[in-house]
Amino acid sequence: MSFLRSREFALALILAAMLLAAWRLDPRFVQPRAQMLLATHVWELAIVAVPMLLIVLSRGIDLSVGSTVALAGVCLGLAHERGAPPALAILAALCVGAAAGALNGWCVARWGVHPLIATLATMAAFRGLAEGVTLARPISGYPEAIARWSQAPWPTALFLLLAGAAAFVLARTVWGRWIVAVGYEERAARFAGIPVDRLKLALYTVSGACCGLAAVLLVARNNTAKADMGMGLELEAITAVVLGGASIDGGKGKVSGLVLGLALIHFTREFVSWHWKRTELNLVVIGALLIAAVLLERALDSGKGSRRTS
Repeated sequence: MSFLRSREFALALILAAMLLAAWRLDPRFVQPRAQMLLATHVWELAIVAVPMLLIVLSRGIDLSVGSTVALAGVCLGLAHERGAPPALAILAALCVGAAAGALNGWCVARWGVHPLIATLATMAAFRGLAEGVTLARPISGYPEAIARWSQAPWPTALFLLLAGAAAFVLARTVWGRWIVAVGYEERAARFAGIPVDRLKLALYTVSGACCGLAAVLLVARNNTAKADMGMGLELEAITAVVLGGASIDGGKGKVSGLVLGLALIHFTREFVSWHWKRTELNLVVIGALLIAAVLLERALDSGKGSRRTS
């Protein structure tokens, strides 16, 4: 019975209702061939959202993920343009992403800057740097060794690996307990001897490295690296995390909820573009889902409170 009152069950019902409505309006959308094609659009978001969940659990936030993806992507493009082998160009993207994430972690952990302020500043700085080093020009023409990263099963396998690792860390390791403890009460965690600064630095560095990985997939899929790639990715990632049941106040959230949140965002967004042919409506859809997530959270919390009092 507890599962029937859970966030995951509510999200599963909403997702099923949405797919049923999509099937009634346009049966072609739910066909396997169409879904296999549309699935390529979700993996960058999914890979970025996994470390975002861990950061939110620790009562942090990373608004710079979209800009980090852009910076890592153009670095991959510049490395390729200068004759670097594909493996070295991909490694450059991963390293630049990790370095950008480490800078966020350093600002938050060592300098004590609030995560919202720190990552808001680097969001603008990383995007501006990406535009500056490329003079806002696209970089295209990548070899098959890079293009194949966007082909099945690589994106799916990478996401499953990351999601499985995150679930294992949260459920089975001391690092997972530390993340939740810091999210509940950071001061108490420090008194308990938890290395809070090192933990935050690690989380933001991992987030940056995942942004570098998402940049590789995005460049491989579009065959182009541009300074405006990854626009709005931070909003979608935060929406997926909150929609999946993670509390923005930290300390509460599950990988299973994140997966359902990602699925709901993906199917809703793709159906809007598919049926109405208007991609500009996607921001409205994401905003509506974020509001729905907050209302659902309030409804579930009030229901739990009424059961406790009764």
